Amino acid sequence: MRSFSAFGWTIRYIVLVVLFIVFFIGGSLTVSGLIPDVKSDPGMLSNEIGILVIALANTLLVMGLVLSSRWSGWKLALGLAFAYYGAVTFVMQIETWYFLSDITVGDELLPRLFMMGIPVAVFYVPLAVWILGKGQPKANSAINPVLEMPVKEWIWKLITIALVYLALYWTAGYFIGWQNPELRAFYGSPGEGLSFWRHTIDTLRTNPGLFMFQLLRAMIWTLFALPVIRGSKVGVWQTAFLVGLLFSIPQNIGHILENPLIPIASVRLTHMVETASSTFIFGMIVTWLLYREQKSVRNLFKGSVIS
Repeated sequence: MRSFSAFGWTIRYIVLVVLFIVFFIGGSLTVSGLIPDVKSDPGMLSNEIGILVIALANTLLVMGLVLSSRWSGWKLALGLAFAYYGAVTFVMQIETWYFLSDITVGDELLPRLFMMGIPVAVFYVPLAVWILGKGQPKANSAINPVLEMPVKEWIWKLITIALVYLALYWTAGYFIGWQNPELRAFYGSPGEGLSFWRHTIDTLRTNPGLFMFQLLRAMIWTLFALPVIRGSKVGVWQTAFLVGLLFSIPQNIGHILENPLIPIASVRLTHMVETASSTFIFGMIVTWLLYREQKSVRNLFKGSVIS
């Protein structure tokens, strides 16, 4: 990759921020006229400042993902576009389908929400690869042995990942999300909250599909992390940090804006804290598990780290 001066990096960052805003707004136009006419509480920031903050944060993340990869050219562009769309749009909108279809999201709006993330992932991310000097494929680039493991190791690691995600999702959902009475009322459970175990047992009895759905989401999350982990040229903890940010920042920073789909400000703030914290930890755990050579759960904490 060409070396850039501090001035050159600054210019590229500004260009990428502007491009992100263009593609972000372009994606938002796909849902124009379909958002329900619901009065929303104001956001934490005005729409103009909020979009700028979203662009600044996402641009830094995309730069980190691009520059930390040993890949280049179309391999890098396609790999990161796949990872970004999946982690930022697909995983989030299938949860929108599950929880908001009967509240604020209609049948016509739902597919547009999946389309909304396409411009940033499909056009902006490859442009970022080119602007950051990694548009040309490298000959004889080093092969990263990460993710090359026996089927048995894949199986127990994926099972562990699924159970870890379910535990993080459920505990964060209860001890952060469900403690907000406005959030409980928004999702159809007004009044006093139940104890953790009573709430868990009641959900298992009345909505067991929720747990299977979240186990499936854990596998989908992991699928979209693979290009980042496989292509990484930095150490395990740096890679884990980037995957944690990919899982947590783009999906949740939007809660700083007003949103008729989640019109209550306290519900948006609670969701931001709940899901940003749990998915960041989950992303780090996924990377740590898949980046390490381990033959069994028994020696999970004794294995070597591939770097």
